Amino acid sequence: MNITSIAGVNSMKKRSSQGRKKIEIKKIEEENNRQVTFSKRRNGLFKKAAELCILTGAHITMLVHSPGGRVFAFGHPTVDDVADRFLNITTNNASTSDESTTQKGQLEKEFNQHYVEISKELEAEKKLRDVIQESKIINASELPWYSEDVDGLEVEELQQYISSLVELKRKVLVRADELMMIKKAPALLGPNMLSIAQANDIANMENPTNGTASSSFGFAHSHNREWMM
Repeated sequence: MNITSIAGVNSMKKRSSQGRKKIEIKKIEEENNRQVTFSKRRNGLFKKAAELCILTGAHITMLVHSPGGRVFAFGHPTVDDVADRFLNITTNNASTSDESTTQKGQLEKEFNQHYVEISKELEAEKKLRDVIQESKIINASELPWYSEDVDGLEVEELQQYISSLVELKRKVLVRADELMMIKKAPALLGPNMLSIAQANDIANMENPTNGTASSSFGFAHSHNREWMM
């Protein structure tokens, strides 16, 4: 291979390798991408802080506000421990100026106010979560059995579910047929027969366990069907 060929190959290698591109640091305009980036970078930030605490024994407290207004905190050993020490710092320097004292008091006031606000937000979020969970439980208990989700059922459970639906359909059809016959009864039966049928129906309703008792209305029902056929 001559020198010209070697130079051409090296030139192609240089053109094919662009290396790592530097990401421009600016606000992400797309909201979903911004939320995802915040979540990833927040976890990375807390991880780096935890590593620093382990490697150096440092005590760190971090408060992060998300674009959506939520607050995330990290603290080692705890947020309260570091915050209390920060707020209770005293100096042995007798020449501390009034300006420094005032600034410290202002910082302490702001930090306490911020801590109270965060506590209220966390408490409100906890109550909202409890209300939502309770509402789900109530709604689930009020739904009829045939409205339940069947996605998680096994084959045997699905077969039982189908059998129950078939039985429910049969009962609905029987009840509908009975109501239709009751509606048509005045035209098919005389006043006396209708009174007897109603009396028997009332007796059957009062004594549902009597399986041997026959209803004159049931007889009339079958008789009328045969007559109409």
